[in-house]
Amino acid sequence: MTTMRAAAIDSFGSADVLRVRDVEAPEPLPGEVLVRVMAAGVQLTDAAIRAGWTPPGATIAFPQILGNEFSGIVEAVGSGVTNVAVGEEVAGFRTLCCYAELAAVPADQIVVKPAGVDWTVAGVMSASGQTAHTAIDVLAVRAGETVLVHGAAGGVGTVFVQLAVDRGARVIGTASLANHEYLRELGANAVEYGSDQLERIRKVAPDGVDVAFDAAGHDNLRTAIELVEDRQRIATIVDMALAGELGCRVLRSDRSAERLTDLMDRVARGALRIHVRRTYALDQAADAHRDVETGHGRGKIALTISGPR
Repeated sequence: MTTMRAAAIDSFGSADVLRVRDVEAPEPLPGEVLVRVMAAGVQLTDAAIRAGWTPPGATIAFPQILGNEFSGIVEAVGSGVTNVAVGEEVAGFRTLCCYAELAAVPADQIVVKPAGVDWTVAGVMSASGQTAHTAIDVLAVRAGETVLVHGAAGGVGTVFVQLAVDRGARVIGTASLANHEYLRELGANAVEYGSDQLERIRKVAPDGVDVAFDAAGHDNLRTAIELVEDRQRIATIVDMALAGELGCRVLRSDRSAERLTDLMDRVARGALRIHVRRTYALDQAADAHRDVETGHGRGKIALTISGPR
């Protein structure tokens, strides 16, 4: 039996239950690709799974390896795979099992990584990037519109801001003062979040807001409904209960190789900036979860993972 190192849980709980251990290495099934993982993104979604949430359509089986996005090098391909070859550098996504030295992934969930894109950046692009990409499309952001983004400096917010600016929208982003210069660099008008943010936003957008996207929670939808006339153009990815109460939209990522290819191409051309605020070694996966659960800090967190022994 071939083994590999992976960060997995044997039960639900706090970050303390996430531990690195030796597990059996996967083999690619027909239609799958075996990837030697170089970097994996760390998401709040991963922390939610660790704490007891099961994603729609997924099955949790202990010991359960966590992680849902990655970059790496193709080690082997299953029968029927023709879009990539052994040795190619790729990035991709899978609902679970990416915090590991090896991951077996459906071939339609990987894309070739451009040579100029850093391993860590490629490894953290899929989850937040595709969520933002989905939201831009669903909310139909158009040139000339005013768009409000709550949690604008986070992983999803960072990408959403840039995609909205690229479409020709005027973007207002709420964030802590420490992140205001960062948001201005991305092309947004920065507003401090928290109490009285409604008044501060109105000063920046006296004619109102066309679209609002909430990537932070904290009752931000209540601010949004005071500013946006059409509640179907207000969406959240975190505050589902409040969205139901207020008649706003709940968005989930519609991930595909096509979306990821578009994002990767933007990064390669310098048209999209992905900020990785900190990297952790695989053995520090629990610390990475503690970090992401603080809800603070701009951009993304990544695990750097060496190849198989």
